[in-house]
Amino acid sequence: MIKYLLTFLLIFTTFLFTSETKIETLKDLKPSPKKLPVTFEAHGVKRIDNYYWMRDDSRKDPEVIAHLNEENSYLENWFVSGNDYRKALFEEITDRIPKNEDSVPVRLKNFEYFRRYKQENEHGIYIRRKDKNSEEKILLDVNELAKNKDFYQLANWSISPKENLMAYAEDTSGRRQYTIKFKNLENEETSSFFIENTSGDMAWSSDGRYLFYVIRDEETLLPYKLFRHEIGTSQEKDVAIYEEKDTTYYLSVGNTRSMEYIEVNISSTTSSEVRLIKSDSPDMNPQIFLPREEDHLYSVDHDPASSRFLIESNWKALNFRLLETNLNDSSDKNKWKELIPHREEVLLQSVIPFPDHLIIMERENGLRKLKILHKESKAVKEINFNDPTYTAYLAANPEYYVDRFYFGYSSMRTPDSLFSVMLSSGRKRLLKEAEVKGSFSSGDYKVDREFITARDGTQVPVSIVYKKNKFIKNGNPIFFYGYGSYGNSIDAGFSSSRLSLLDRGFIFAIAHVRGGQELGRSWYEDGKIFNKLNTFYDFIDVTEGLLEKGYGDKDRIYAGGGSAGGLLMGAIVNMEPNLYKGIISNVPFVDVITTMSDPSIPLTTGEYSEWGNPDIKEEFEYIMQYSPYDNISEQEYPSILVTAGLWDSQVQYYEPAKYVAKLRDYNKGKNPILMKVNMTAGHSGVSGRFESLKELAMEYAFLLRLDSN
Repeated sequence: MIKYLLTFLLIFTTFLFTSETKIETLKDLKPSPKKLPVTFEAHGVKRIDNYYWMRDDSRKDPEVIAHLNEENSYLENWFVSGNDYRKALFEEITDRIPKNEDSVPVRLKNFEYFRRYKQENEHGIYIRRKDKNSEEKILLDVNELAKNKDFYQLANWSISPKENLMAYAEDTSGRRQYTIKFKNLENEETSSFFIENTSGDMAWSSDGRYLFYVIRDEETLLPYKLFRHEIGTSQEKDVAIYEEKDTTYYLSVGNTRSMEYIEVNISSTTSSEVRLIKSDSPDMNPQIFLPREEDHLYSVDHDPASSRFLIESNWKALNFRLLETNLNDSSDKNKWKELIPHREEVLLQSVIPFPDHLIIMERENGLRKLKILHKESKAVKEINFNDPTYTAYLAANPEYYVDRFYFGYSSMRTPDSLFSVMLSSGRKRLLKEAEVKGSFSSGDYKVDREFITARDGTQVPVSIVYKKNKFIKNGNPIFFYGYGSYGNSIDAGFSSSRLSLLDRGFIFAIAHVRGGQELGRSWYEDGKIFNKLNTFYDFIDVTEGLLEKGYGDKDRIYAGGGSAGGLLMGAIVNMEPNLYKGIISNVPFVDVITTMSDPSIPLTTGEYSEWGNPDIKEEFEYIMQYSPYDNISEQEYPSILVTAGLWDSQVQYYEPAKYVAKLRDYNKGKNPILMKVNMTAGHSGVSGRFESLKELAMEYAFLLRLDSN
C-alpha cells in the first residue's frame, strides 16, 4: 500500500511540477516588445502610440520579423501547454470534404468549362470540352503553377473571343497585386509577355487583339489607371486610356455580357460613373454614360435584344430602382424610363437581362428573392425557398442568348446547391448539391430566425443554427458572428466546417447588425459615419437578447469577426469585456484614427465616406468614441485570438500586432491574448483548399480549449 501511495505521490508531484513548469515557461515566452512612444496630436487631442515602430512597409526589418515570430511561438506554446485539438479538428474538417470533385460545367460559346479537384490537391484544375462526351483539355493546373511557392492565388481568368487564348491573373504574395499572363490554347504555350501590378480585372476587344486592364498605385494599391494591351507585345508598349485622379474612387473594367462593350466603372461608396468603349472600336476614348454626381450610385448592363441599357440607380430611390435608356440619351436622366419603381421595403440588388426575360434579385425583410420578369407581358414568377433564413445568389450566367439561368442556394443546414431554371416556365432543376462526407443529415439541425429589440427600439434580425439533440435551454456554448460595414450583408449560408462546433453542442448565430444592407440601404446608412456606434450596440444587444430567449449559457459566450468585423470585435470587447468568454478577431481593422489619417496606407482615401475623415474635427471625435486601439483600458479582458497576414493589403499587419501588444499592457486578468501571423499570406490567409483550413481548425481548437476550462 505504501509503495502504491509513494508511486501515486511521485506521479502527482511530477504532474504538478510539469504543469507549473509549463505555466512559467509560457509566462516567460510571452512577447515583451519594446516601447518607443510616438505622439500624434489632432484637434487638441494627444494620442501616444508605444508600438508605432512595428510599422515596416518593407516587411524586412529584422526586429519586426523577430517579434512576429515570437508571437507565433507564444501561440504555439499556449496550445501545447494544454488540450490541443488542432490536429484532430483539421482531420475532422477535411474528412468531410470530397477529395475528388468536379464543378458543374458552364457553357460559353463553343465550350463548357469546369474545375476539377483531385485527391489531396490543394488547388483546382481548370478544364474545357465541347460537351460531356468529347475530349477534355486542361487549361490550367493550378497545382503546377503553385509549386514551390509559399502563396499562390488564381484570382481571375478569361477566354478570348476567338477562344484560342486564355488570360489569367495570379497573386504570389497575398498582396493582391496581380500579374496577368497569357496562354495559347492551341499550342499550350504561355507567352513570355505578361502584365504586372494589376487589379486582376480584364476585358477583351471583339477581335481578341487587345486586352484592357487596370494597374494599382504602387504605394496605396489604389486601382486607378486603365491601359490597352496588344497581345504579343511587352507591357512597356501599352497605351494609357484613362486615369482617375480622385483618390476616393476605384477603377475597374470588364466586358458586358453581350460582349459588345467594354465597361469602365469608376466608383466610391456614395457615387459612381460608367464609361463605355465599343468592343469592335478599341481605339476609341471611353464614352461617359452619365457623369458622376454626388450621392448617385448607378450601374448599367447592355440588353441588346431590346436595344437598350438597363440602369440600377438610387436617383430619387434610396433602395434603388430599375430604369432604361438608349445610349444617345444616357447623359440625361430625365429621358430615362422607369421599369421597376422604388419600394420602401425592398432593396433592388441585381438584374440580369436575357432576350425575353429579366432575372431580378431583391432583398426583402432581410432575405434575398429571385424573380423572372417577362419583358412583354410583365408577368412575374418567383423562385420559392423553404428555410426561414438562407442565402441565394446568381451563379455564373455568361451567355445572353440562352433559355435558362443558374442560381445557387444554401442555408445553415443545407449544403450549397446549384440550380438551373427555365426562363419560360420558371421550372427549376437541381444540378448539384455539395457533398458532405460522413454521417451528415440536414434534418439533424434546426435553423431559427429571431428579431431582437436593440436599445433604440430597432428590430435586429439574427440567424441561428444548432443540432437538435444537443440543444439545452440556457445550457449551450454559443458563438456569435458579425460584420456590419460597407453595406456588406452576411447571409446565412452553409459551412461543413461549422459542423465541428454544432456537433459538440455549440449554437452558431449571425447577428445582422446595422452597417450591412440586410434590411435595405437605410440599414447601411444607419451603421456608418456618425451612426457607426449602432453596429456595436446592435451586436451587444443581440447577444443579450438571445440569452433572454434561452439560446446559450451566459458563461459560455464567444464571438468572432474579420477585417471590419474585427473592428466590431475590438469595439464590443472594450465596451462589454465581461459579456464574452472568448473572442476571435481575424485581420482586424482596429487602429482607425491612425490609419484613416494616413492617405499613403492602401484603401484609406476611398473609405472616408465609410468611417469619416479624421482631419474633420467632428468626424475625428466620433471615431475616437469607438476606435478599438484608442479605447483599450485597464480592465479584465476575455481570452482573445487575433490573426494577421504579413502581406495583407487591406489591413496592414501592424494594426493587429500593435493591438495585441497594447491589450496585454492593459489587461488586468490572466486570460490569454494570442496572435497568429501568417508570414507568407495576405488578407485572406494562406492559399490552398486544405492548408487554409488549418487556421480555422486552430480557431475552433481555441474555442474548445476555453470551453473545456
